[in-house]
Amino acid sequence: MAAVASSRRDIQPSRGRRWLRRLAIALFVVLVLDKVVGMARDDATVGRWVSASGRDAYVTAYDRTWQDLPKPTSVREVPTTFGIARVYEWTRPQVAGRTPVVLLPGRSSGSPMWAANLPGIIAERPVYAMDAIGDAGLSVQSTPLSSFADIAQWVDEALAALKVEKAHVVGHSFGGASAAALATTRPGRIASLTLLEPVMTFESMPVSTMLWAALLSVPAPQSWKDRALAEIGGTTVEEVRRRTPMSEMINLGSRNFRAALPTPKVATDEALRGWTFPVYVAIASDKSLAGGEEAAARARSLLPNATVKVWPDTTHSLPMQVAAPLDAELVAFWAAAD
Repeated sequence: MAAVASSRRDIQPSRGRRWLRRLAIALFVVLVLDKVVGMARDDATVGRWVSASGRDAYVTAYDRTWQDLPKPTSVREVPTTFGIARVYEWTRPQVAGRTPVVLLPGRSSGSPMWAANLPGIIAERPVYAMDAIGDAGLSVQSTPLSSFADIAQWVDEALAALKVEKAHVVGHSFGGASAAALATTRPGRIASLTLLEPVMTFESMPVSTMLWAALLSVPAPQSWKDRALAEIGGTTVEEVRRRTPMSEMINLGSRNFRAALPTPKVATDEALRGWTFPVYVAIASDKSLAGGEEAAARARSLLPNATVKVWPDTTHSLPMQVAAPLDAELVAFWAAAD
C-alpha cells in the first residue's frame, strides 16, 4: 500500500459542493448500473479484474486517496469462507476498551470512502474498515456469493477472526444493505446498527433513476450520457466532466472490476421487526437511492425505537456531505447504545 499520511490531520467534512456532486455522480452510476445489469444476471462467479493494467490503474487511484486518511494502526488480510478480506484498523490506548465501530463501504468505493468521517470516529472508538469481498478494493474473492446471507457470513467470520464480540456496525449504500443482512441473519455481534442511505433495504430504487441509468448501459452519444449522469447526480453536465481522486477511483473500479455480488432485496416487515438492538437510519433529502421520505416512514413504522433522520440538502453521498454533524450524532448514539 502506498504511504499514507504519517499523522492525524483534520479532514474537512466538506471539500466543496463540486467535489461532493462529482462523488455523488460516481456513486449513483455505479449503484444503478449494477442494479440494471444484476437484474439480467444470474450466474454465480467470483469478482475479478478485467486486466492487470486495469487493476494497476485502480490501485494507483486507491492509494492516492489514502493520502487523505489517518494512518491505520494495522492492515490485515482476514481469511473467510468466501475469500480474503482486507481490513484496516485504527485504535489507540484511550479508546481501546470501547465497543468498536465496523464500517462497510458502498459499491466500488472500498475503505477510502470513509476519509471524511474517520477523524471524528477514531477519536472516540476503535474502528475496523473492510473492503468488500466480491467488489472492487483489495479484498480477494475465492468462492461465489449466492445471497446476502453469504455476505453476512463473511462479515461475521471476519469479525470472529478479529476477535470482535460486539460492534457498532455502519453501512453506506450497498454496505447498508450488507449491514442489514448481517442484522437479519447473523445479529449476534451487533451492538447497534447504523444505515446510511441503505439501498434496497426499506424501499426499491426510484424508477426515474433506473430509466436514466438504462441510457448509460446502451450505445449512445456521449452528450446524451453526460446528460443522463447529470440527471442522476442532480448536477450539471459541466460537473459531470470533472474528476476528483475519489470519484476517479470509483470510476476505475466500476470500469475495470467485474463484481460478483447478489442483488439486494428489500427487507421484509418481519425481518425489520426482528431488529431488537439500537438502530440509526440516515436518509438523503435529494436524489435518495434509499427511498427518500417513503423509506424513512417505513423505518419509523417498523422500528419505532429507531432514530430515523432525513438529512436536508443531501444526496446519496450523505456521509461525506455532512461528515462532522453526522459523526457527532453517531458518537452520541453509540454511547447511548453501550
